[in-house]
Amino acid sequence: MTDNGNEGLGVGGSDLVPPLAADTAGLEDLTPAERLDPGEQSLVDQLLDSAGVTARRDLYRSIIGTVVHLAEDHTETLDLKLARAAMAEMAEAFRVFRPFRVEQKVTFFGSARTLPDDPLYLQARRLAERMAGHGWMVVTGAGPGIMAAGMQGAGRERSLGVNIRLPHEQGANEFIAQDPKLVEMRYFFTRKLMLIKESDGYAVLPGGFGTLDEAFELLTLLQTGKAQPAPLVLLDVPAGTYWKGWQHFLDTEVAAGGLISPEDRSLYVITSDVDAAAAELLGFYRNYHSCRWVGDLLVMRLRVAPTREQLAGLTKRFADIVASGSIRPTKPLGPERSSGDHVELPRVALRFDRIHYGRLRQLIDALNELVD
Repeated sequence: MTDNGNEGLGVGGSDLVPPLAADTAGLEDLTPAERLDPGEQSLVDQLLDSAGVTARRDLYRSIIGTVVHLAEDHTETLDLKLARAAMAEMAEAFRVFRPFRVEQKVTFFGSARTLPDDPLYLQARRLAERMAGHGWMVVTGAGPGIMAAGMQGAGRERSLGVNIRLPHEQGANEFIAQDPKLVEMRYFFTRKLMLIKESDGYAVLPGGFGTLDEAFELLTLLQTGKAQPAPLVLLDVPAGTYWKGWQHFLDTEVAAGGLISPEDRSLYVITSDVDAAAAELLGFYRNYHSCRWVGDLLVMRLRVAPTREQLAGLTKRFADIVASGSIRPTKPLGPERSSGDHVELPRVALRFDRIHYGRLRQLIDALNELVD
């Protein structure tokens, strides 16, 4: 599940979702653009006091510090407009999504050109209906095609939309138009941030450049640990060749050249079966719940605790990604207790090597296999 409650997780560089960052972030980690001198900090504190801000003041200070740095650096007008618009769009999206943070969500990606009588449209609609029936919400780009299919299947009450304003396309589709759960955005990068950041699973159906961009972005984030582990389903129609052709390209041109690792294949599932797609999305959380870094330990929260014997077997099986020690049971650690971070759940910890995220996904699958 997405772990949106962890204060120490942040977005940096090209990251689109909170990475598996260590819980040691603090003022010592501020960039030069975020630092304030004592006089500036005093003024900022007065501003925060007047606004009644008591929580997360260090983060607000660092944001304001960035703004001060932009001013001191005489940032050009166009750059300032871009920064202002991006922050405004994110703030509005955070506001819309905030009431649904506890809901599990699946984001659908696919072509806006897919017509309602296309078998792919039916596949998307059926999968969305299935996921909504299990209590999940469906997030899409709110446009036509596969996006409309996902929202039609989920129903308005279970749909969240993040629309992009394009000159050649009309507004949001009829299944989410004028809904308070709809966000309108100008920039693709802020839109993609929300489509990926807020979800616990992803379904991608055939599409054009935009869909392929989103699919490869997801894979990059999962492969590098810049996203929380999550299930990714590439769904086609029976006898469809889109994802088979895509896989052939990866096998013959990418994997064959050693540009990706064999275990990266574990980061996604290709299927034309809606039941199998739903099982992949739902099954990912059968036992696994979530994870976070605490210092150099990766803590994995579970629904059912493994036995000592099972953990010994997993340590042996996944010794290649355990930097030292073993996969061991643990009680909630200090940072988890202080933030009330799922302290009721059993958990295991390991010193993960922070490199082989395809193998980490295989470890999650193995933990899920421990329960019926």
